[in-house]
Amino acid sequence: MIFSLLCIIISLMAIILYLDVKKPKNYPPGPAWLPIVGCLFQFKKLKKKNGYQHLAWQELHKKYGDVVGTKLGRKYVVVVFGEEAVAQILTREEFEGRPDGFIFRMRTFGRRLGLVFSEGDFWKKQRKFSIQRLKKFGYGGKQMIEKVEEETAYLMEAFLKKSTEPLFMHDAFDISVINVLWTMIAGERFDLEDVKLKQLMGIIHDAFRMLDMSGGVLNQIPLLRYLAPKSSGYREIMEVMQGLWNFLEDTVKDHKCNFSADNPKDLIEAFLQEMTTQNDDSFSDEQLIASCLDLLMAGSETTSNTLSFAVVYMLKYPEVMKKVQLEQDKVVGRNRSPTLQDSVKLPYTNAVLKEVQRIANIPPVGIAHRAVRDAELFGYTIPEDTIVLTSLYSVHMDPKTWQEPHSFRPERFLGDEGKTIGEKSFLPFGYGKRQCLGISLAKANYFLFFTSLLHRFHLEKVPGDLQPDVNGFDGITLSPKPFKVRLIPR
Repeated sequence: MIFSLLCIIISLMAIILYLDVKKPKNYPPGPAWLPIVGCLFQFKKLKKKNGYQHLAWQELHKKYGDVVGTKLGRKYVVVVFGEEAVAQILTREEFEGRPDGFIFRMRTFGRRLGLVFSEGDFWKKQRKFSIQRLKKFGYGGKQMIEKVEEETAYLMEAFLKKSTEPLFMHDAFDISVINVLWTMIAGERFDLEDVKLKQLMGIIHDAFRMLDMSGGVLNQIPLLRYLAPKSSGYREIMEVMQGLWNFLEDTVKDHKCNFSADNPKDLIEAFLQEMTTQNDDSFSDEQLIASCLDLLMAGSETTSNTLSFAVVYMLKYPEVMKKVQLEQDKVVGRNRSPTLQDSVKLPYTNAVLKEVQRIANIPPVGIAHRAVRDAELFGYTIPEDTIVLTSLYSVHMDPKTWQEPHSFRPERFLGDEGKTIGEKSFLPFGYGKRQCLGISLAKANYFLFFTSLLHRFHLEKVPGDLQPDVNGFDGITLSPKPFKVRLIPR
């Protein structure tokens, strides 16, 4: 009897394990996987070999093609490469979803909240509300541009006062970048030397480095938070998230004590007004904090990193920096600072900015999508609930589109008449319904901080000190490693 029962159990386990390693019908090509863990060990090995998550995916791309099917833990994960495949994911309704799972819910109180990883009618309502209210408080208009110009002036003066000594530049733009957005979210700006905010920005950078867009091992095997809370990264991630939650909870608490429901002055007050005047449970304290978290993280990380990488590339290519400065001297002159209106008259400068975004690949795989139902892609079947990653890196570094893609050549963005041109294969902000919410602010920040820096200063390496490196830290976004610069007033 016992022997028969044991045989049945073993047979059932064998069937379960077989089904776990069996690929879905017509699933995209990819590596074979193990029961329970899927391709986790293979991916970890590839990441160690290549140094970066997006390069690990790129190796699979070379072997299996533009659509690669894997399984990480319990989740099917499909990665697409190249302009055509990426465009399909970014524009088709079947792929509009966002991934669900432990790691994606952990950051928002165990629920699908916020603006980045929510979906459906809830996401549409919350995104519409945030955009409308942010516009009311200046987003996308003259008031926003004035705030960017103001913050740029503050930062340049701060740089001037410190220019006698080499400065760390990998995080030099953090507070200034977030200040413009934060005045619209919370109605206040921070001093550039605010110790608390510097610590907060450090926490945000840490959060982006700890995770990958597939959700990582914790998302695939949540049980590890109990079995190995330290080695799985769970404990460290929770410490980082707790720091962010505490900051935002304190901010919301302060607003609750002082706001007027009749005359909201910022996004938080507008949200609190909605909570008190409308019978809509999608507006909650948790959703307010989650939305602020998404805006704070997305609105600061990519722009700050891009600006710091722009400095890295100017130090690496001083002849390009000199051309930018000569163009500005001709168009802007030396008696005033650059404005956003100067942008159309500075084609080479804009070409440099685009080339930095292309080659630096700050968000190498964008934000993860999810198949909301079974879908067909290039003849393959993508099962419902599959996580889909878009390799923006593969688009920006495709030799069929970009001649010598690993070379830094701003001229590739200049037309025959010397004007800056767009490229359909250039998508640092993505596109489609899920395009970056803060694209206009990001572009204004990027242009004004970069042009003002080169207008006011010449950048020099610091001999023998921490040197700029185009190879940054890995993570959801690529971030520059610490480096110092000597700012020489012009």
